Amino acid sequence: MFGDAETVSLSIGEVFELAVRVLTGAGLSLDHAQAVARALTAGERDECASHGLYRLPGCVMTIKSGKVSLDAEPVIEDVSPALVRADAGYAYSLLAFERAAPLLVEKAKKVGVAALVINNCFHFSALWPEIEHLTQQGVAALAMTPSHSWVAPAGGKRGLLGTNPMAFGWPRPGPDPYVFDFATSAIARGDMALHDIAGKPIPEGWGVDSEGQPTTSARAALDGAMLTFGGHKGSALSTMIELMAGPLIGDLTSRESMAFDDGAKAAPMHGELILAFDPDLMGGGNPQANADRAEALFAAFADQGARLPSQRRFAARERSLKNGVRVPKVLFDQIEALGY
Repeated sequence: MFGDAETVSLSIGEVFELAVRVLTGAGLSLDHAQAVARALTAGERDECASHGLYRLPGCVMTIKSGKVSLDAEPVIEDVSPALVRADAGYAYSLLAFERAAPLLVEKAKKVGVAALVINNCFHFSALWPEIEHLTQQGVAALAMTPSHSWVAPAGGKRGLLGTNPMAFGWPRPGPDPYVFDFATSAIARGDMALHDIAGKPIPEGWGVDSEGQPTTSARAALDGAMLTFGGHKGSALSTMIELMAGPLIGDLTSRESMAFDDGAKAAPMHGELILAFDPDLMGGGNPQANADRAEALFAAFADQGARLPSQRRFAARERSLKNGVRVPKVLFDQIEALGY
């Protein structure tokens, strides 16, 4: 999205070290900084520019907003045989997830399905790193979260819903699970912002301007409202996520998150719902046959030349681990100019 601009080469380790240095320099505790840096590094490593170092200046803006706790220790509550609750204490969500995930997996493997509720958390990151972490433990997983009310519902003209991502993962033999992660908006807000930075037009159907009129200007859509993918279908899924990861778990909707922000332009503050499923326990006593059935389905994709979700990311990961990454110099200079 930065075109053919000059780039800076960094190893994966250097990406992580840069993120930790900036985040701790801005005031975030080391534990929180490392958790956030792991998510940023994963995005950069997998060539997901909108969730990599591009997010670092926004993280600093959130830290400086005074809204986010810099050092809150997540409070993990064992609520029931199938439910874990993590109160993030108005800090970033990532440390709360890392601390609560082992108990979530343990419960899923005991009762078949379990839920992790994260409350009072600031959220900016992709969901697939969390999903991959869970699939590595042998469970299937589904995650969802609201955001800020940047997105108009189908037939509407003003922001009401969030970009409201959802992600799913299925464990497979070998290192790479089946994973998808997408916003229910027509495009992730970070990708919309990258179009704006690059001066690139957006397709019709991605957003409307402040008057509710269709636009191909990323800036006009960012100032107006984004739209859901698939019209009423995306709008319905987005509303489901508002409910499942909002009122169902005792936390804010995207509209309430925006009101909480009150113009600070910090990351959204709300909750997150993660569900984990144990294929061995739920599969009726023949887990290998069920795993083979799943692999046959995936093989049928390849047989007709179709690509499974995340295959692009896994290929990018292999390249990045071998060769490092190239960060646009304009972004690198922006990060260095933060002064940390």
